Amino acid sequence: MDPLIITVAPVGGEVMPDQTPYLPVTPAQLGETAREVRAAGAGIIHVHCRNDDGSNTHDVARFREAYDAIRAASDLIVQFSTGGAIGMTPAERAAPLELRPEMATLTCGTVNFGDDVFENSFPIMRGIAAAIAQHGVVPELEIFDLGHVANAKRLAAEGAIRLPAHVDFVLGVPGALEATVENLVDCVRALPPGCSWSVAGIGRMQLPLATVAIAMGGHVRVGLEDNLYYAKGRLARNEELVARVARIASELGRPVATPDEARGLLLRTATTA
Repeated sequence: MDPLIITVAPVGGEVMPDQTPYLPVTPAQLGETAREVRAAGAGIIHVHCRNDDGSNTHDVARFREAYDAIRAASDLIVQFSTGGAIGMTPAERAAPLELRPEMATLTCGTVNFGDDVFENSFPIMRGIAAAIAQHGVVPELEIFDLGHVANAKRLAAEGAIRLPAHVDFVLGVPGALEATVENLVDCVRALPPGCSWSVAGIGRMQLPLATVAIAMGGHVRVGLEDNLYYAKGRLARNEELVARVARIASELGRPVATPDEARGLLLRTATTA
């Protein structure tokens, strides 16, 4: 198997500071988090940004501060979210791409998100994909439901994206595909040939799906965006979630990829398109 790429999603767009004291809100806190998770074994950091009061922002200047802080603290692959937060316009979501991070996400379909709707129509997806390509950024396709794989294939057939690509299955969002081993297997089977993949299990399913992905040859995303707890009743730190996955991988005989090794694996996927 390839070395395991561990992505950390340290803040996201839904969790609020009053839910955990460990949420990295400021650029300086994101930089410190990057240093800690890199030491624990992470290869990629998935970046959302917040204002100082914890509210969501896709302000380019704030992303620049966060990017610079992460770069100063680590050699992690920096991956910007273009999902943002519910209610942001597509233009807002795509604006930080002008900073040319190494990677950015492209959500491949509309999905219920709790009581809200995370809208990703084909025009929205095409527009964000075009911005990703314009700025020379490597996409990660985010899949919340099995039909999103079909959407990705349609986008590729239209020329909006290239396949194979790196894919992240986000399983367990209320209103989307449930976080089960069976559903993960179905998603992996539906992938176009040559794609690499990771899984982000929401809540208590983060650890079981991470363990299964390690054994299957996939990759793993962990972090407070997806799961606040290390164990029942005990809040987690981002670096603890990364370190636990690295230990499990070690027990299973699978090495953990450094950021440079992750770059090589992702480049291999991209260049087979």
